[in-house]
Amino acid sequence: MRRLAISAALALAGLASGAYAHPKLLSATPAPNATVAKPVRVELHFSEKLMPKFSGADLMMTAHGGNAHAPIKVASAAALGADGRTLVITPKSPLGAGRYSVAWHAVSVDTHRVAGNYAFAVK
Repeated sequence: MRRLAISAALALAGLASGAYAHPKLLSATPAPNATVAKPVRVELHFSEKLMPKFSGADLMMTAHGGNAHAPIKVASAAALGADGRTLVITPKSPLGAGRYSVAWHAVSVDTHRVAGNYAFAVK
């Protein structure tokens, strides 16, 4: 009986820790450090459903024509996809050739904010 109680307690502890894990960025399109043709959107895929009010991203242009410059914010909208785990950034106009960075922040039901960034290039 004691073994059963210990097994049940360990199983519940494992479930509880999984329920409070922070969202992790699993993949992105365009991928980090990729060089791509003009993307219509940027997609960030997370390990958990995100809270839309507290999650978002900024898209910045950091170089144009091979010349680095101060980051320029790209007019865009960020919204959650239908699955609740994908953050979609849609630029208001097509991205020109250059280097871009994405700075994101995400909050899931555990209410802890995580953030990160990565870069890609458009040819």
